[in-house]
Amino acid sequence: MAYNGAAIVAMVGKNCVGIAADKRYGIQQQTVGTNFQKVFQMTDKTFIGLAGLATDVQTLHEKFKFRINMYRLKEEREIRPKVFSNLVSTILYERRFGPFFVEPVIAGLESDNTPFICAMDLIGAPVYAEDFVVAGTATEQLYGVCETFYKPDMEPEELFETLAQCLLSSVDRDCLAGWGGVVHVITPDQVITRSLKGRQD
Repeated sequence: MAYNGAAIVAMVGKNCVGIAADKRYGIQQQTVGTNFQKVFQMTDKTFIGLAGLATDVQTLHEKFKFRINMYRLKEEREIRPKVFSNLVSTILYERRFGPFFVEPVIAGLESDNTPFICAMDLIGAPVYAEDFVVAGTATEQLYGVCETFYKPDMEPEELFETLAQCLLSSVDRDCLAGWGGVVHVITPDQVITRSLKGRQD
């Protein structure tokens, strides 16, 4: 789980939700790439962040894309974040004896635009939260700053600022995550995506 390093955080705002991740791809302490995608857009209002082994991150992203396309064909509608989290949990749990080494974080807006966030362990046991969820090698640092900076009912701009500061502060204390980051804020009518420039050491 700590072979490649990651820091992912999702946070709830007022009728909006945000998810942020670092960009580092490393092999233990050696940095190999500085633009590795860990957060993926699954539908218009659903994102997933995958922290863990880089090969499994890419494998699962393809798997989820396939299953969502099958759901869209069969049900003739978009999958909701809550339903998607159940799908992710099922896919992970059916491989529990030889698991994918990833910790997913799901963030999205339900059909009535209420925020939804959820995190899981590598066998798909979910934790639902009203405020924020974290995953990766920087979880302890993320919990510390998120508990300090989070407040309820933040507007999209304030949510972005809070997520950005939480991510940048926590990866400075984790040698396996960092090298900048990306923040997605999902609102009822748009997705705001911004890149962060962090310390490059």
